[in-house]
Amino acid sequence: MDQDIHILRTVFGYAAYRGQQQAIIDRVVTGGDALVLMPTGGGKSLCYQIPALVRPGLGVVVSPLIALMQDQVAALRQLGVKAAMLNSALDYESARTVERQLAAGDLDLVYIAPERLLQPRSLELLHRARLALFAIDEAHCVSQWGHDFRPEYLGLGVLKERFPGVPRIALTATADAATRRDIQTRLGLEDAPVFLSSFDRPNIAYTVVLKDNPREQLRRLIERDHAEDAGIVYCMTRKRVEETADWLTARLGSAVLPYHAGLDPRTREANQERFLREEGVVMAATIAFGMGIDKPNVRFVAHLDLPKSLEAYYQETGRAGRDGLPATAWLAYGIGDAGQLRQLMAQSNAEERQKRIERHKLDAMLGYCETTQCRRQVLLGYFGEVLLDPCGNCDTCRRPVRSWDGTVAAQKALSAIARTGERFGVAHLTDVLTGERTERVLGFEHDRLKTFGVGQDLDRKQWASVFRQLVAAGHAEVDVHGHGGLRLGAGARAVLKGETPVAFREDPAAQAELRVRRRDRAAAHPDDPLFHALRQWRLEIVRAQGVPPYVVFHDSTLREIAARRPATLDALSGITGIGERKLTRYGEAVLTVVRRAG
Repeated sequence: MDQDIHILRTVFGYAAYRGQQQAIIDRVVTGGDALVLMPTGGGKSLCYQIPALVRPGLGVVVSPLIALMQDQVAALRQLGVKAAMLNSALDYESARTVERQLAAGDLDLVYIAPERLLQPRSLELLHRARLALFAIDEAHCVSQWGHDFRPEYLGLGVLKERFPGVPRIALTATADAATRRDIQTRLGLEDAPVFLSSFDRPNIAYTVVLKDNPREQLRRLIERDHAEDAGIVYCMTRKRVEETADWLTARLGSAVLPYHAGLDPRTREANQERFLREEGVVMAATIAFGMGIDKPNVRFVAHLDLPKSLEAYYQETGRAGRDGLPATAWLAYGIGDAGQLRQLMAQSNAEERQKRIERHKLDAMLGYCETTQCRRQVLLGYFGEVLLDPCGNCDTCRRPVRSWDGTVAAQKALSAIARTGERFGVAHLTDVLTGERTERVLGFEHDRLKTFGVGQDLDRKQWASVFRQLVAAGHAEVDVHGHGGLRLGAGARAVLKGETPVAFREDPAAQAELRVRRRDRAAAHPDDPLFHALRQWRLEIVRAQGVPPYVVFHDSTLREIAARRPATLDALSGITGIGERKLTRYGEAVLTVVRRAG
């Protein structure tokens, strides 16, 4: 048996590779570089962990977040792998201990932050060690085109010069074509093959709803489809995070924990630990939370505010359903979200080129929200992947969106924007179109305009939908330099002249809300007493060890045990995710739980 296959089965407990894992591992084991794009939960870690164990020497993994390092190291130690980390969370003595182990050749893998790696002391230490490989995780952080640019990643190009002959593997789950090119250039991987897996996460059901009391909409979703599930709720600001956590806690009857950079570090760390180590915890957070979190049984990710790009949205929603079981990605969206994000972009200190990139990405995000197509087709298409048939597992597939010829309505709306001076918001423009003689309309004498009262064929909600979709299409835009009013966009002139027809999606607000399909919920929540008994046994184990539940066994492993009911250690060894070390450590205890359940 090849050494890598032996490690896959005996250490990690998997019977066979998935997708392109075999080709990637073969490439790195034989000393080649590689750029790997693989979706969250697709098995990226094995692509460098196995080569690091096969090749002589130390595997060095560059990682941007302490939480990610802690999870990976804890999981590897459970498997008997000699792993450690070097980052700012370690005190002086702990860091020195790791450095001594590294110098003595006593480690298989070390996880290190990029800024720590690039210190002269660290580079000199690595020069004296025998190195198996460098793995650069979350490689999109090196690119300004990427959604999570980290300046400290820019220095990683030095690895090619300082350590010639040591294979380098860069990995990410989120990178469009421009970001991929940037990664290759900045890391010196122009000649490395690109292993591009499908970005599809078919187990995730994508849903976008129009904002109409979004917290209440979210509460209904959780109570209806995700009671007692672990989930993440993303909000744009720290204040909104805390308000949402308090509001949901009061109404759900269970604690929803806040997480943002403004919290006391101890509180923030304690909340993250509860999320990782307990079952069914919901976290309300800014986007600072979650990157690199390995918790596999997050059943839903909700956005109460619009993400700034499809890359960010894809990565954040990808934190749901990493175990492959059904999960939900839910987004509440309103026209004000785009204006807020554009204002933040305008006020940032970024150079104009970077601002243009961010505006381009926001436009793509808006287009996703307003599409009448299968959402998965739009999302995958953004990353250059073609999905031939609609997925059947998003809101537009499960309830196809009707569209209508909105050319005349668009012309009326754009005319109202122009004739009122391109400085008013949706509410005032709607008053003008529907002929409302409000104090403000009369004060500005907008009742004398040709557009006054020409839009009485649509109600206020319909006009709100029209304006929102005009912004998404680029025909109108929010004036972030003024008071947030609407002004004409790049495509407005062609619409007003009748050169560009406009079709609007019919606002689905009046339709009944989608529910998680019963078979999907049953798959994620098997009603099997043995499965629940195994989860209870695991909870006792992790409390004693102080590690997250999935570090011991994933839910998917427990589900397979419950389904197959093994009676011997030999039978148990055939369960996915049970390698030799875990079989020795937990095998008899698991069999005891199975026997007691009958």
